[in-house]
Amino acid sequence: MASASSAVRRRTRIRWWMVFLAFLGISINYIDRANLGVAVPFIQKELSISDTAMGFILGAFFYTYALFQLPMGWSADRFGARVVYAFAVVWWSVFTAATALARGFVSLFGFRLLLGVGEAGGYPSSAKVVSQWFPKQERAFATSIFDSGARVGTALSLPIVSAIIAAAGWRTSFVVTGVLGIVWVIFWILFYRSPKRHPKVSSEEIQYIEAGGARTEDYQRPAQRASGGSVRWRDLFKYRTVWGMMIGFFCLNFVIYFFITWFPDYLVRARHFNLLQLGFYGTIPAIVAIPGGWLGGLFSDFLVRRGTSLTVARKVCLVGGMLFSSVIALAAIVPSAVGALALLSISYASLTFAAASVWSLPADVAPASEHVASIGGIQNFASNIAGIASPAVIGAFVGATGTFVAGLILAGILAIVGALSYLFIVGKVEPLPVERIRGARRVV
Repeated sequence: MASASSAVRRRTRIRWWMVFLAFLGISINYIDRANLGVAVPFIQKELSISDTAMGFILGAFFYTYALFQLPMGWSADRFGARVVYAFAVVWWSVFTAATALARGFVSLFGFRLLLGVGEAGGYPSSAKVVSQWFPKQERAFATSIFDSGARVGTALSLPIVSAIIAAAGWRTSFVVTGVLGIVWVIFWILFYRSPKRHPKVSSEEIQYIEAGGARTEDYQRPAQRASGGSVRWRDLFKYRTVWGMMIGFFCLNFVIYFFITWFPDYLVRARHFNLLQLGFYGTIPAIVAIPGGWLGGLFSDFLVRRGTSLTVARKVCLVGGMLFSSVIALAAIVPSAVGALALLSISYASLTFAAASVWSLPADVAPASEHVASIGGIQNFASNIAGIASPAVIGAFVGATGTFVAGLILAGILAIVGALSYLFIVGKVEPLPVERIRGARRVV
């Protein structure tokens, strides 16, 4: 008994520092991508860029960001999160800072395309970090920590970038936020290692996380692997569960991107908020969404520790969160602005409640450790197709009808579709069977 107590006391907690570094990386990721949105009126005035042209510039990021999820996920599995995350942040920081050199439409459009290439590495690398450092009973909460960096970074971008622009101009804001990423890389390189390579981690912590299913091993070449075969990257698309994850995440992000794109305009047009009300009340859903994500992670991990199967622990949060998020449709028809804002806050918090388990799934279902970031990149590729589609489709509905009713109802319907995808298409939450996919020609 004393020996066990001593072992617990000696167990380090380095894993929480590793996920905190990932959280900071995602926060900077979102500050850098949101910088342009804050600077738009100043850029348009100085460079004489039309609203239509600026719309293309704002959307350019998502094309490369979605596409490069696939190679970035593969690279994080092949070369490790330490190398790929550092490379990605250096890349996106350089092109964030380079935006200060823009002289017109073409250069701004090009810099946004290049920014998306680097930022695509953030989430797959973070998923890889959690898969290597956390046991399954802590995985969802750890995931919710780095995922909350998206909300924190978005919230911080407005005051940080506005203050820099007010003090030194919009070009300086891109340089400063670019430098912020380079500073992060220095700390990342100094302190991040995979579990078995970290000089500060104790053997007790390694034993604890491995006993809970952490994927601590680094990439192994095919010749080094144990017998039993392997799954090629392209074979991952033959799994039914992977397609269920892609469909579910597409639906989740379709709803989330309403909050990122059209939400402020909705409050002004549909609910007649003035600028002061928009600045105050418009932050409420995003603020509520941050603890919503943490609660989703804590609840899923609580179920696992209580002995609930991983399938039930993840699907309860995924399906429940997506179903509750469908209340966004009711916001289109409630008469009061307060009621609409409450429903939208519930919807956003429910989405982040589910998102903790969304980003736990790659580590939960990967056939081997070298597939975790790849699956994360695949599902995030699908989710960011929604980033392109959501503002365009909802905007088309608004343009055709003059209201947000049809767009919000569609978002609610897709939330339900996402819940059904996680419930029925995603199979048992466990490592996908290698032997069933080798040589397969069908989805399994």
